[in-house]
Amino acid sequence: MKRGTIIGLVIAVAFGGLLLYSTLSAQRVDCEACVEFGGKRNCAKASAVDETEALKTAVSTACGPLTQGMAESIACSNTPPVTRQCSAR
Repeated sequence: MKRGTIIGLVIAVAFGGLLLYSTLSAQRVDCEACVEFGGKRNCAKASAVDETEALKTAVSTACGPLTQGMAESIACSNTPPVTRQCSAR
């Protein structure tokens, strides 16, 4: 291989490693939330920097399969979770 190709590969791998590290290190809290909406129940897990954001994301993700359309999605996301469990990493 040419020297320029090797340097390019090294830079690309380093950049990918940096992106992976920065993404994973920013998420410090894991939450699992179960929601009931429209007579159905679903659970989901999420991680984020703080508990509030992780719980919000878990509820939103759990609501996805239970809703149809934006109005139901918003209504479900505003529903308190039936169960919730969060832990710091």
